[in-house]
Amino acid sequence: MEILSSRIIVRPKDYPTTLAFYRDALGLAIAREYPGGTVFFAGQSLIEVAGHGGSDVESTFEGAIWLQVRDLADAHAELESAGVTIVREPRQEPWGLHEMWIADPDGVPIVLVQVPADHPLRRDTR
Repeated sequence: MEILSSRIIVRPKDYPTTLAFYRDALGLAIAREYPGGTVFFAGQSLIEVAGHGGSDVESTFEGAIWLQVRDLADAHAELESAGVTIVREPRQEPWGLHEMWIADPDGVPIVLVQVPADHPLRRDTR
């Protein structure tokens, strides 16, 4: 199997509210729009908010969207000023990452992560 691209697709119950959350509250840039949906850039990935199928499809999504940010304190301040509820305040985890949790309007968990300069994810292991 050859994977050519990937993206996360969310099918919200209230498309306009969720669209505004990803576009305005998170400030994600639009990669493309189509009738009934919007695809956002999210670092090296894409998040698609699909306006079709949301109210007809019960979600069983039990994962989380992981978004790496440059500065977690800045992201925290930005999100609070935008009125986004912080589900879990920023803190350093036992595995060394700095994380803060929020959720989209349908409750999809979003983990905002800052990778410290001395963390193994930043070091070249070759």
